[in-house]
Amino acid sequence: MAEINKQIKRIGVLTSGGDAPGMNAAIRAVVRACTYYGIEVYGIRRGYRGLLDGDMKEMNARSVSDIIYRGGTILQTARCHTFRSHEGIVQGKKMAEVFGLDALVVIGGDGSFNGALAISKEGLPVIGIPGTIDNDIGCTDYTIGYDTAMNTVRDAIDKIKDTASSHERCSFVEVMGRNAGYIAMNCAIAGGAEVCLIPERPFSLESDVVKKIIECRNRGKHHYVVIVAEGVGGTMELAAKVKDITGIETTATILGHIQRGGSPTVKDRVVAGLMGVKAVQCLTHGEINKIIAFKGEKCVAVDMEEGLKTPKHLDEDMLLANEILNV
Repeated sequence: MAEINKQIKRIGVLTSGGDAPGMNAAIRAVVRACTYYGIEVYGIRRGYRGLLDGDMKEMNARSVSDIIYRGGTILQTARCHTFRSHEGIVQGKKMAEVFGLDALVVIGGDGSFNGALAISKEGLPVIGIPGTIDNDIGCTDYTIGYDTAMNTVRDAIDKIKDTASSHERCSFVEVMGRNAGYIAMNCAIAGGAEVCLIPERPFSLESDVVKKIIECRNRGKHHYVVIVAEGVGGTMELAAKVKDITGIETTATILGHIQRGGSPTVKDRVVAGLMGVKAVQCLTHGEINKIIAFKGEKCVAVDMEEGLKTPKHLDEDMLLANEILNV
């Protein structure tokens, strides 16, 4: 692998897919680690779309000053349908050759990593840094942006409960997470929700929602919170049905993209920094085509192809704890 060490002289870094708080901290870490190890680094704007267009420029330590606290991504991001085709992958590889890139660091989720894996099979070494608020990448315990998104949701739930407690009201709150219930489950526990609906667990409207709300009312409660993961969907309709059955006033709040924004928390900044440094270190040691995973509070390099096949499941202890705390 020593030959690869010598070949990595210039890399490109991009952010792809949905933005997540902490992506800027990860970009900063990659650029500064490259400076430390004497590697040139080019920032690629607009993800794979920018790679295909050659929309990139050289970066240095000054390029990433004062971005660690900013949400979003200074490199911007976009979804690129062309890159899903073999022709698009080949075009991306050719553009990397035009700019003399020896490797690519991709910050994003599983869709972004599938693109990275495809271009690696055309001969361009890649490293993936997990950046998605959904925390749904199986090979890592944690993804950049997850903690910030949860804190945004928790803050919203607290505010919604303030107004709900002034009325006898049932508040439905839809949170993001695609087909995963990690944000919903954690925020249900942190926000003291009466009900949490996640795509991983089928539910009955009557026994799992209506009955619980009525039991809470019978115990003297005057407000109720139902967290709905976006993978469940139909939040407005669920709220309307509960109102029809119980007669309790209901409101539905879909938090949407507010969860993607905001200044990253300490945890997201630290993990992003560690992952960015580890990504560059992998390249300097000849470790290529890896995902930087966070395991047991440490960053480790996982084979990208195997990592993308790794399933992820909600912790059964957390599910049970949520059920107990909902009583």
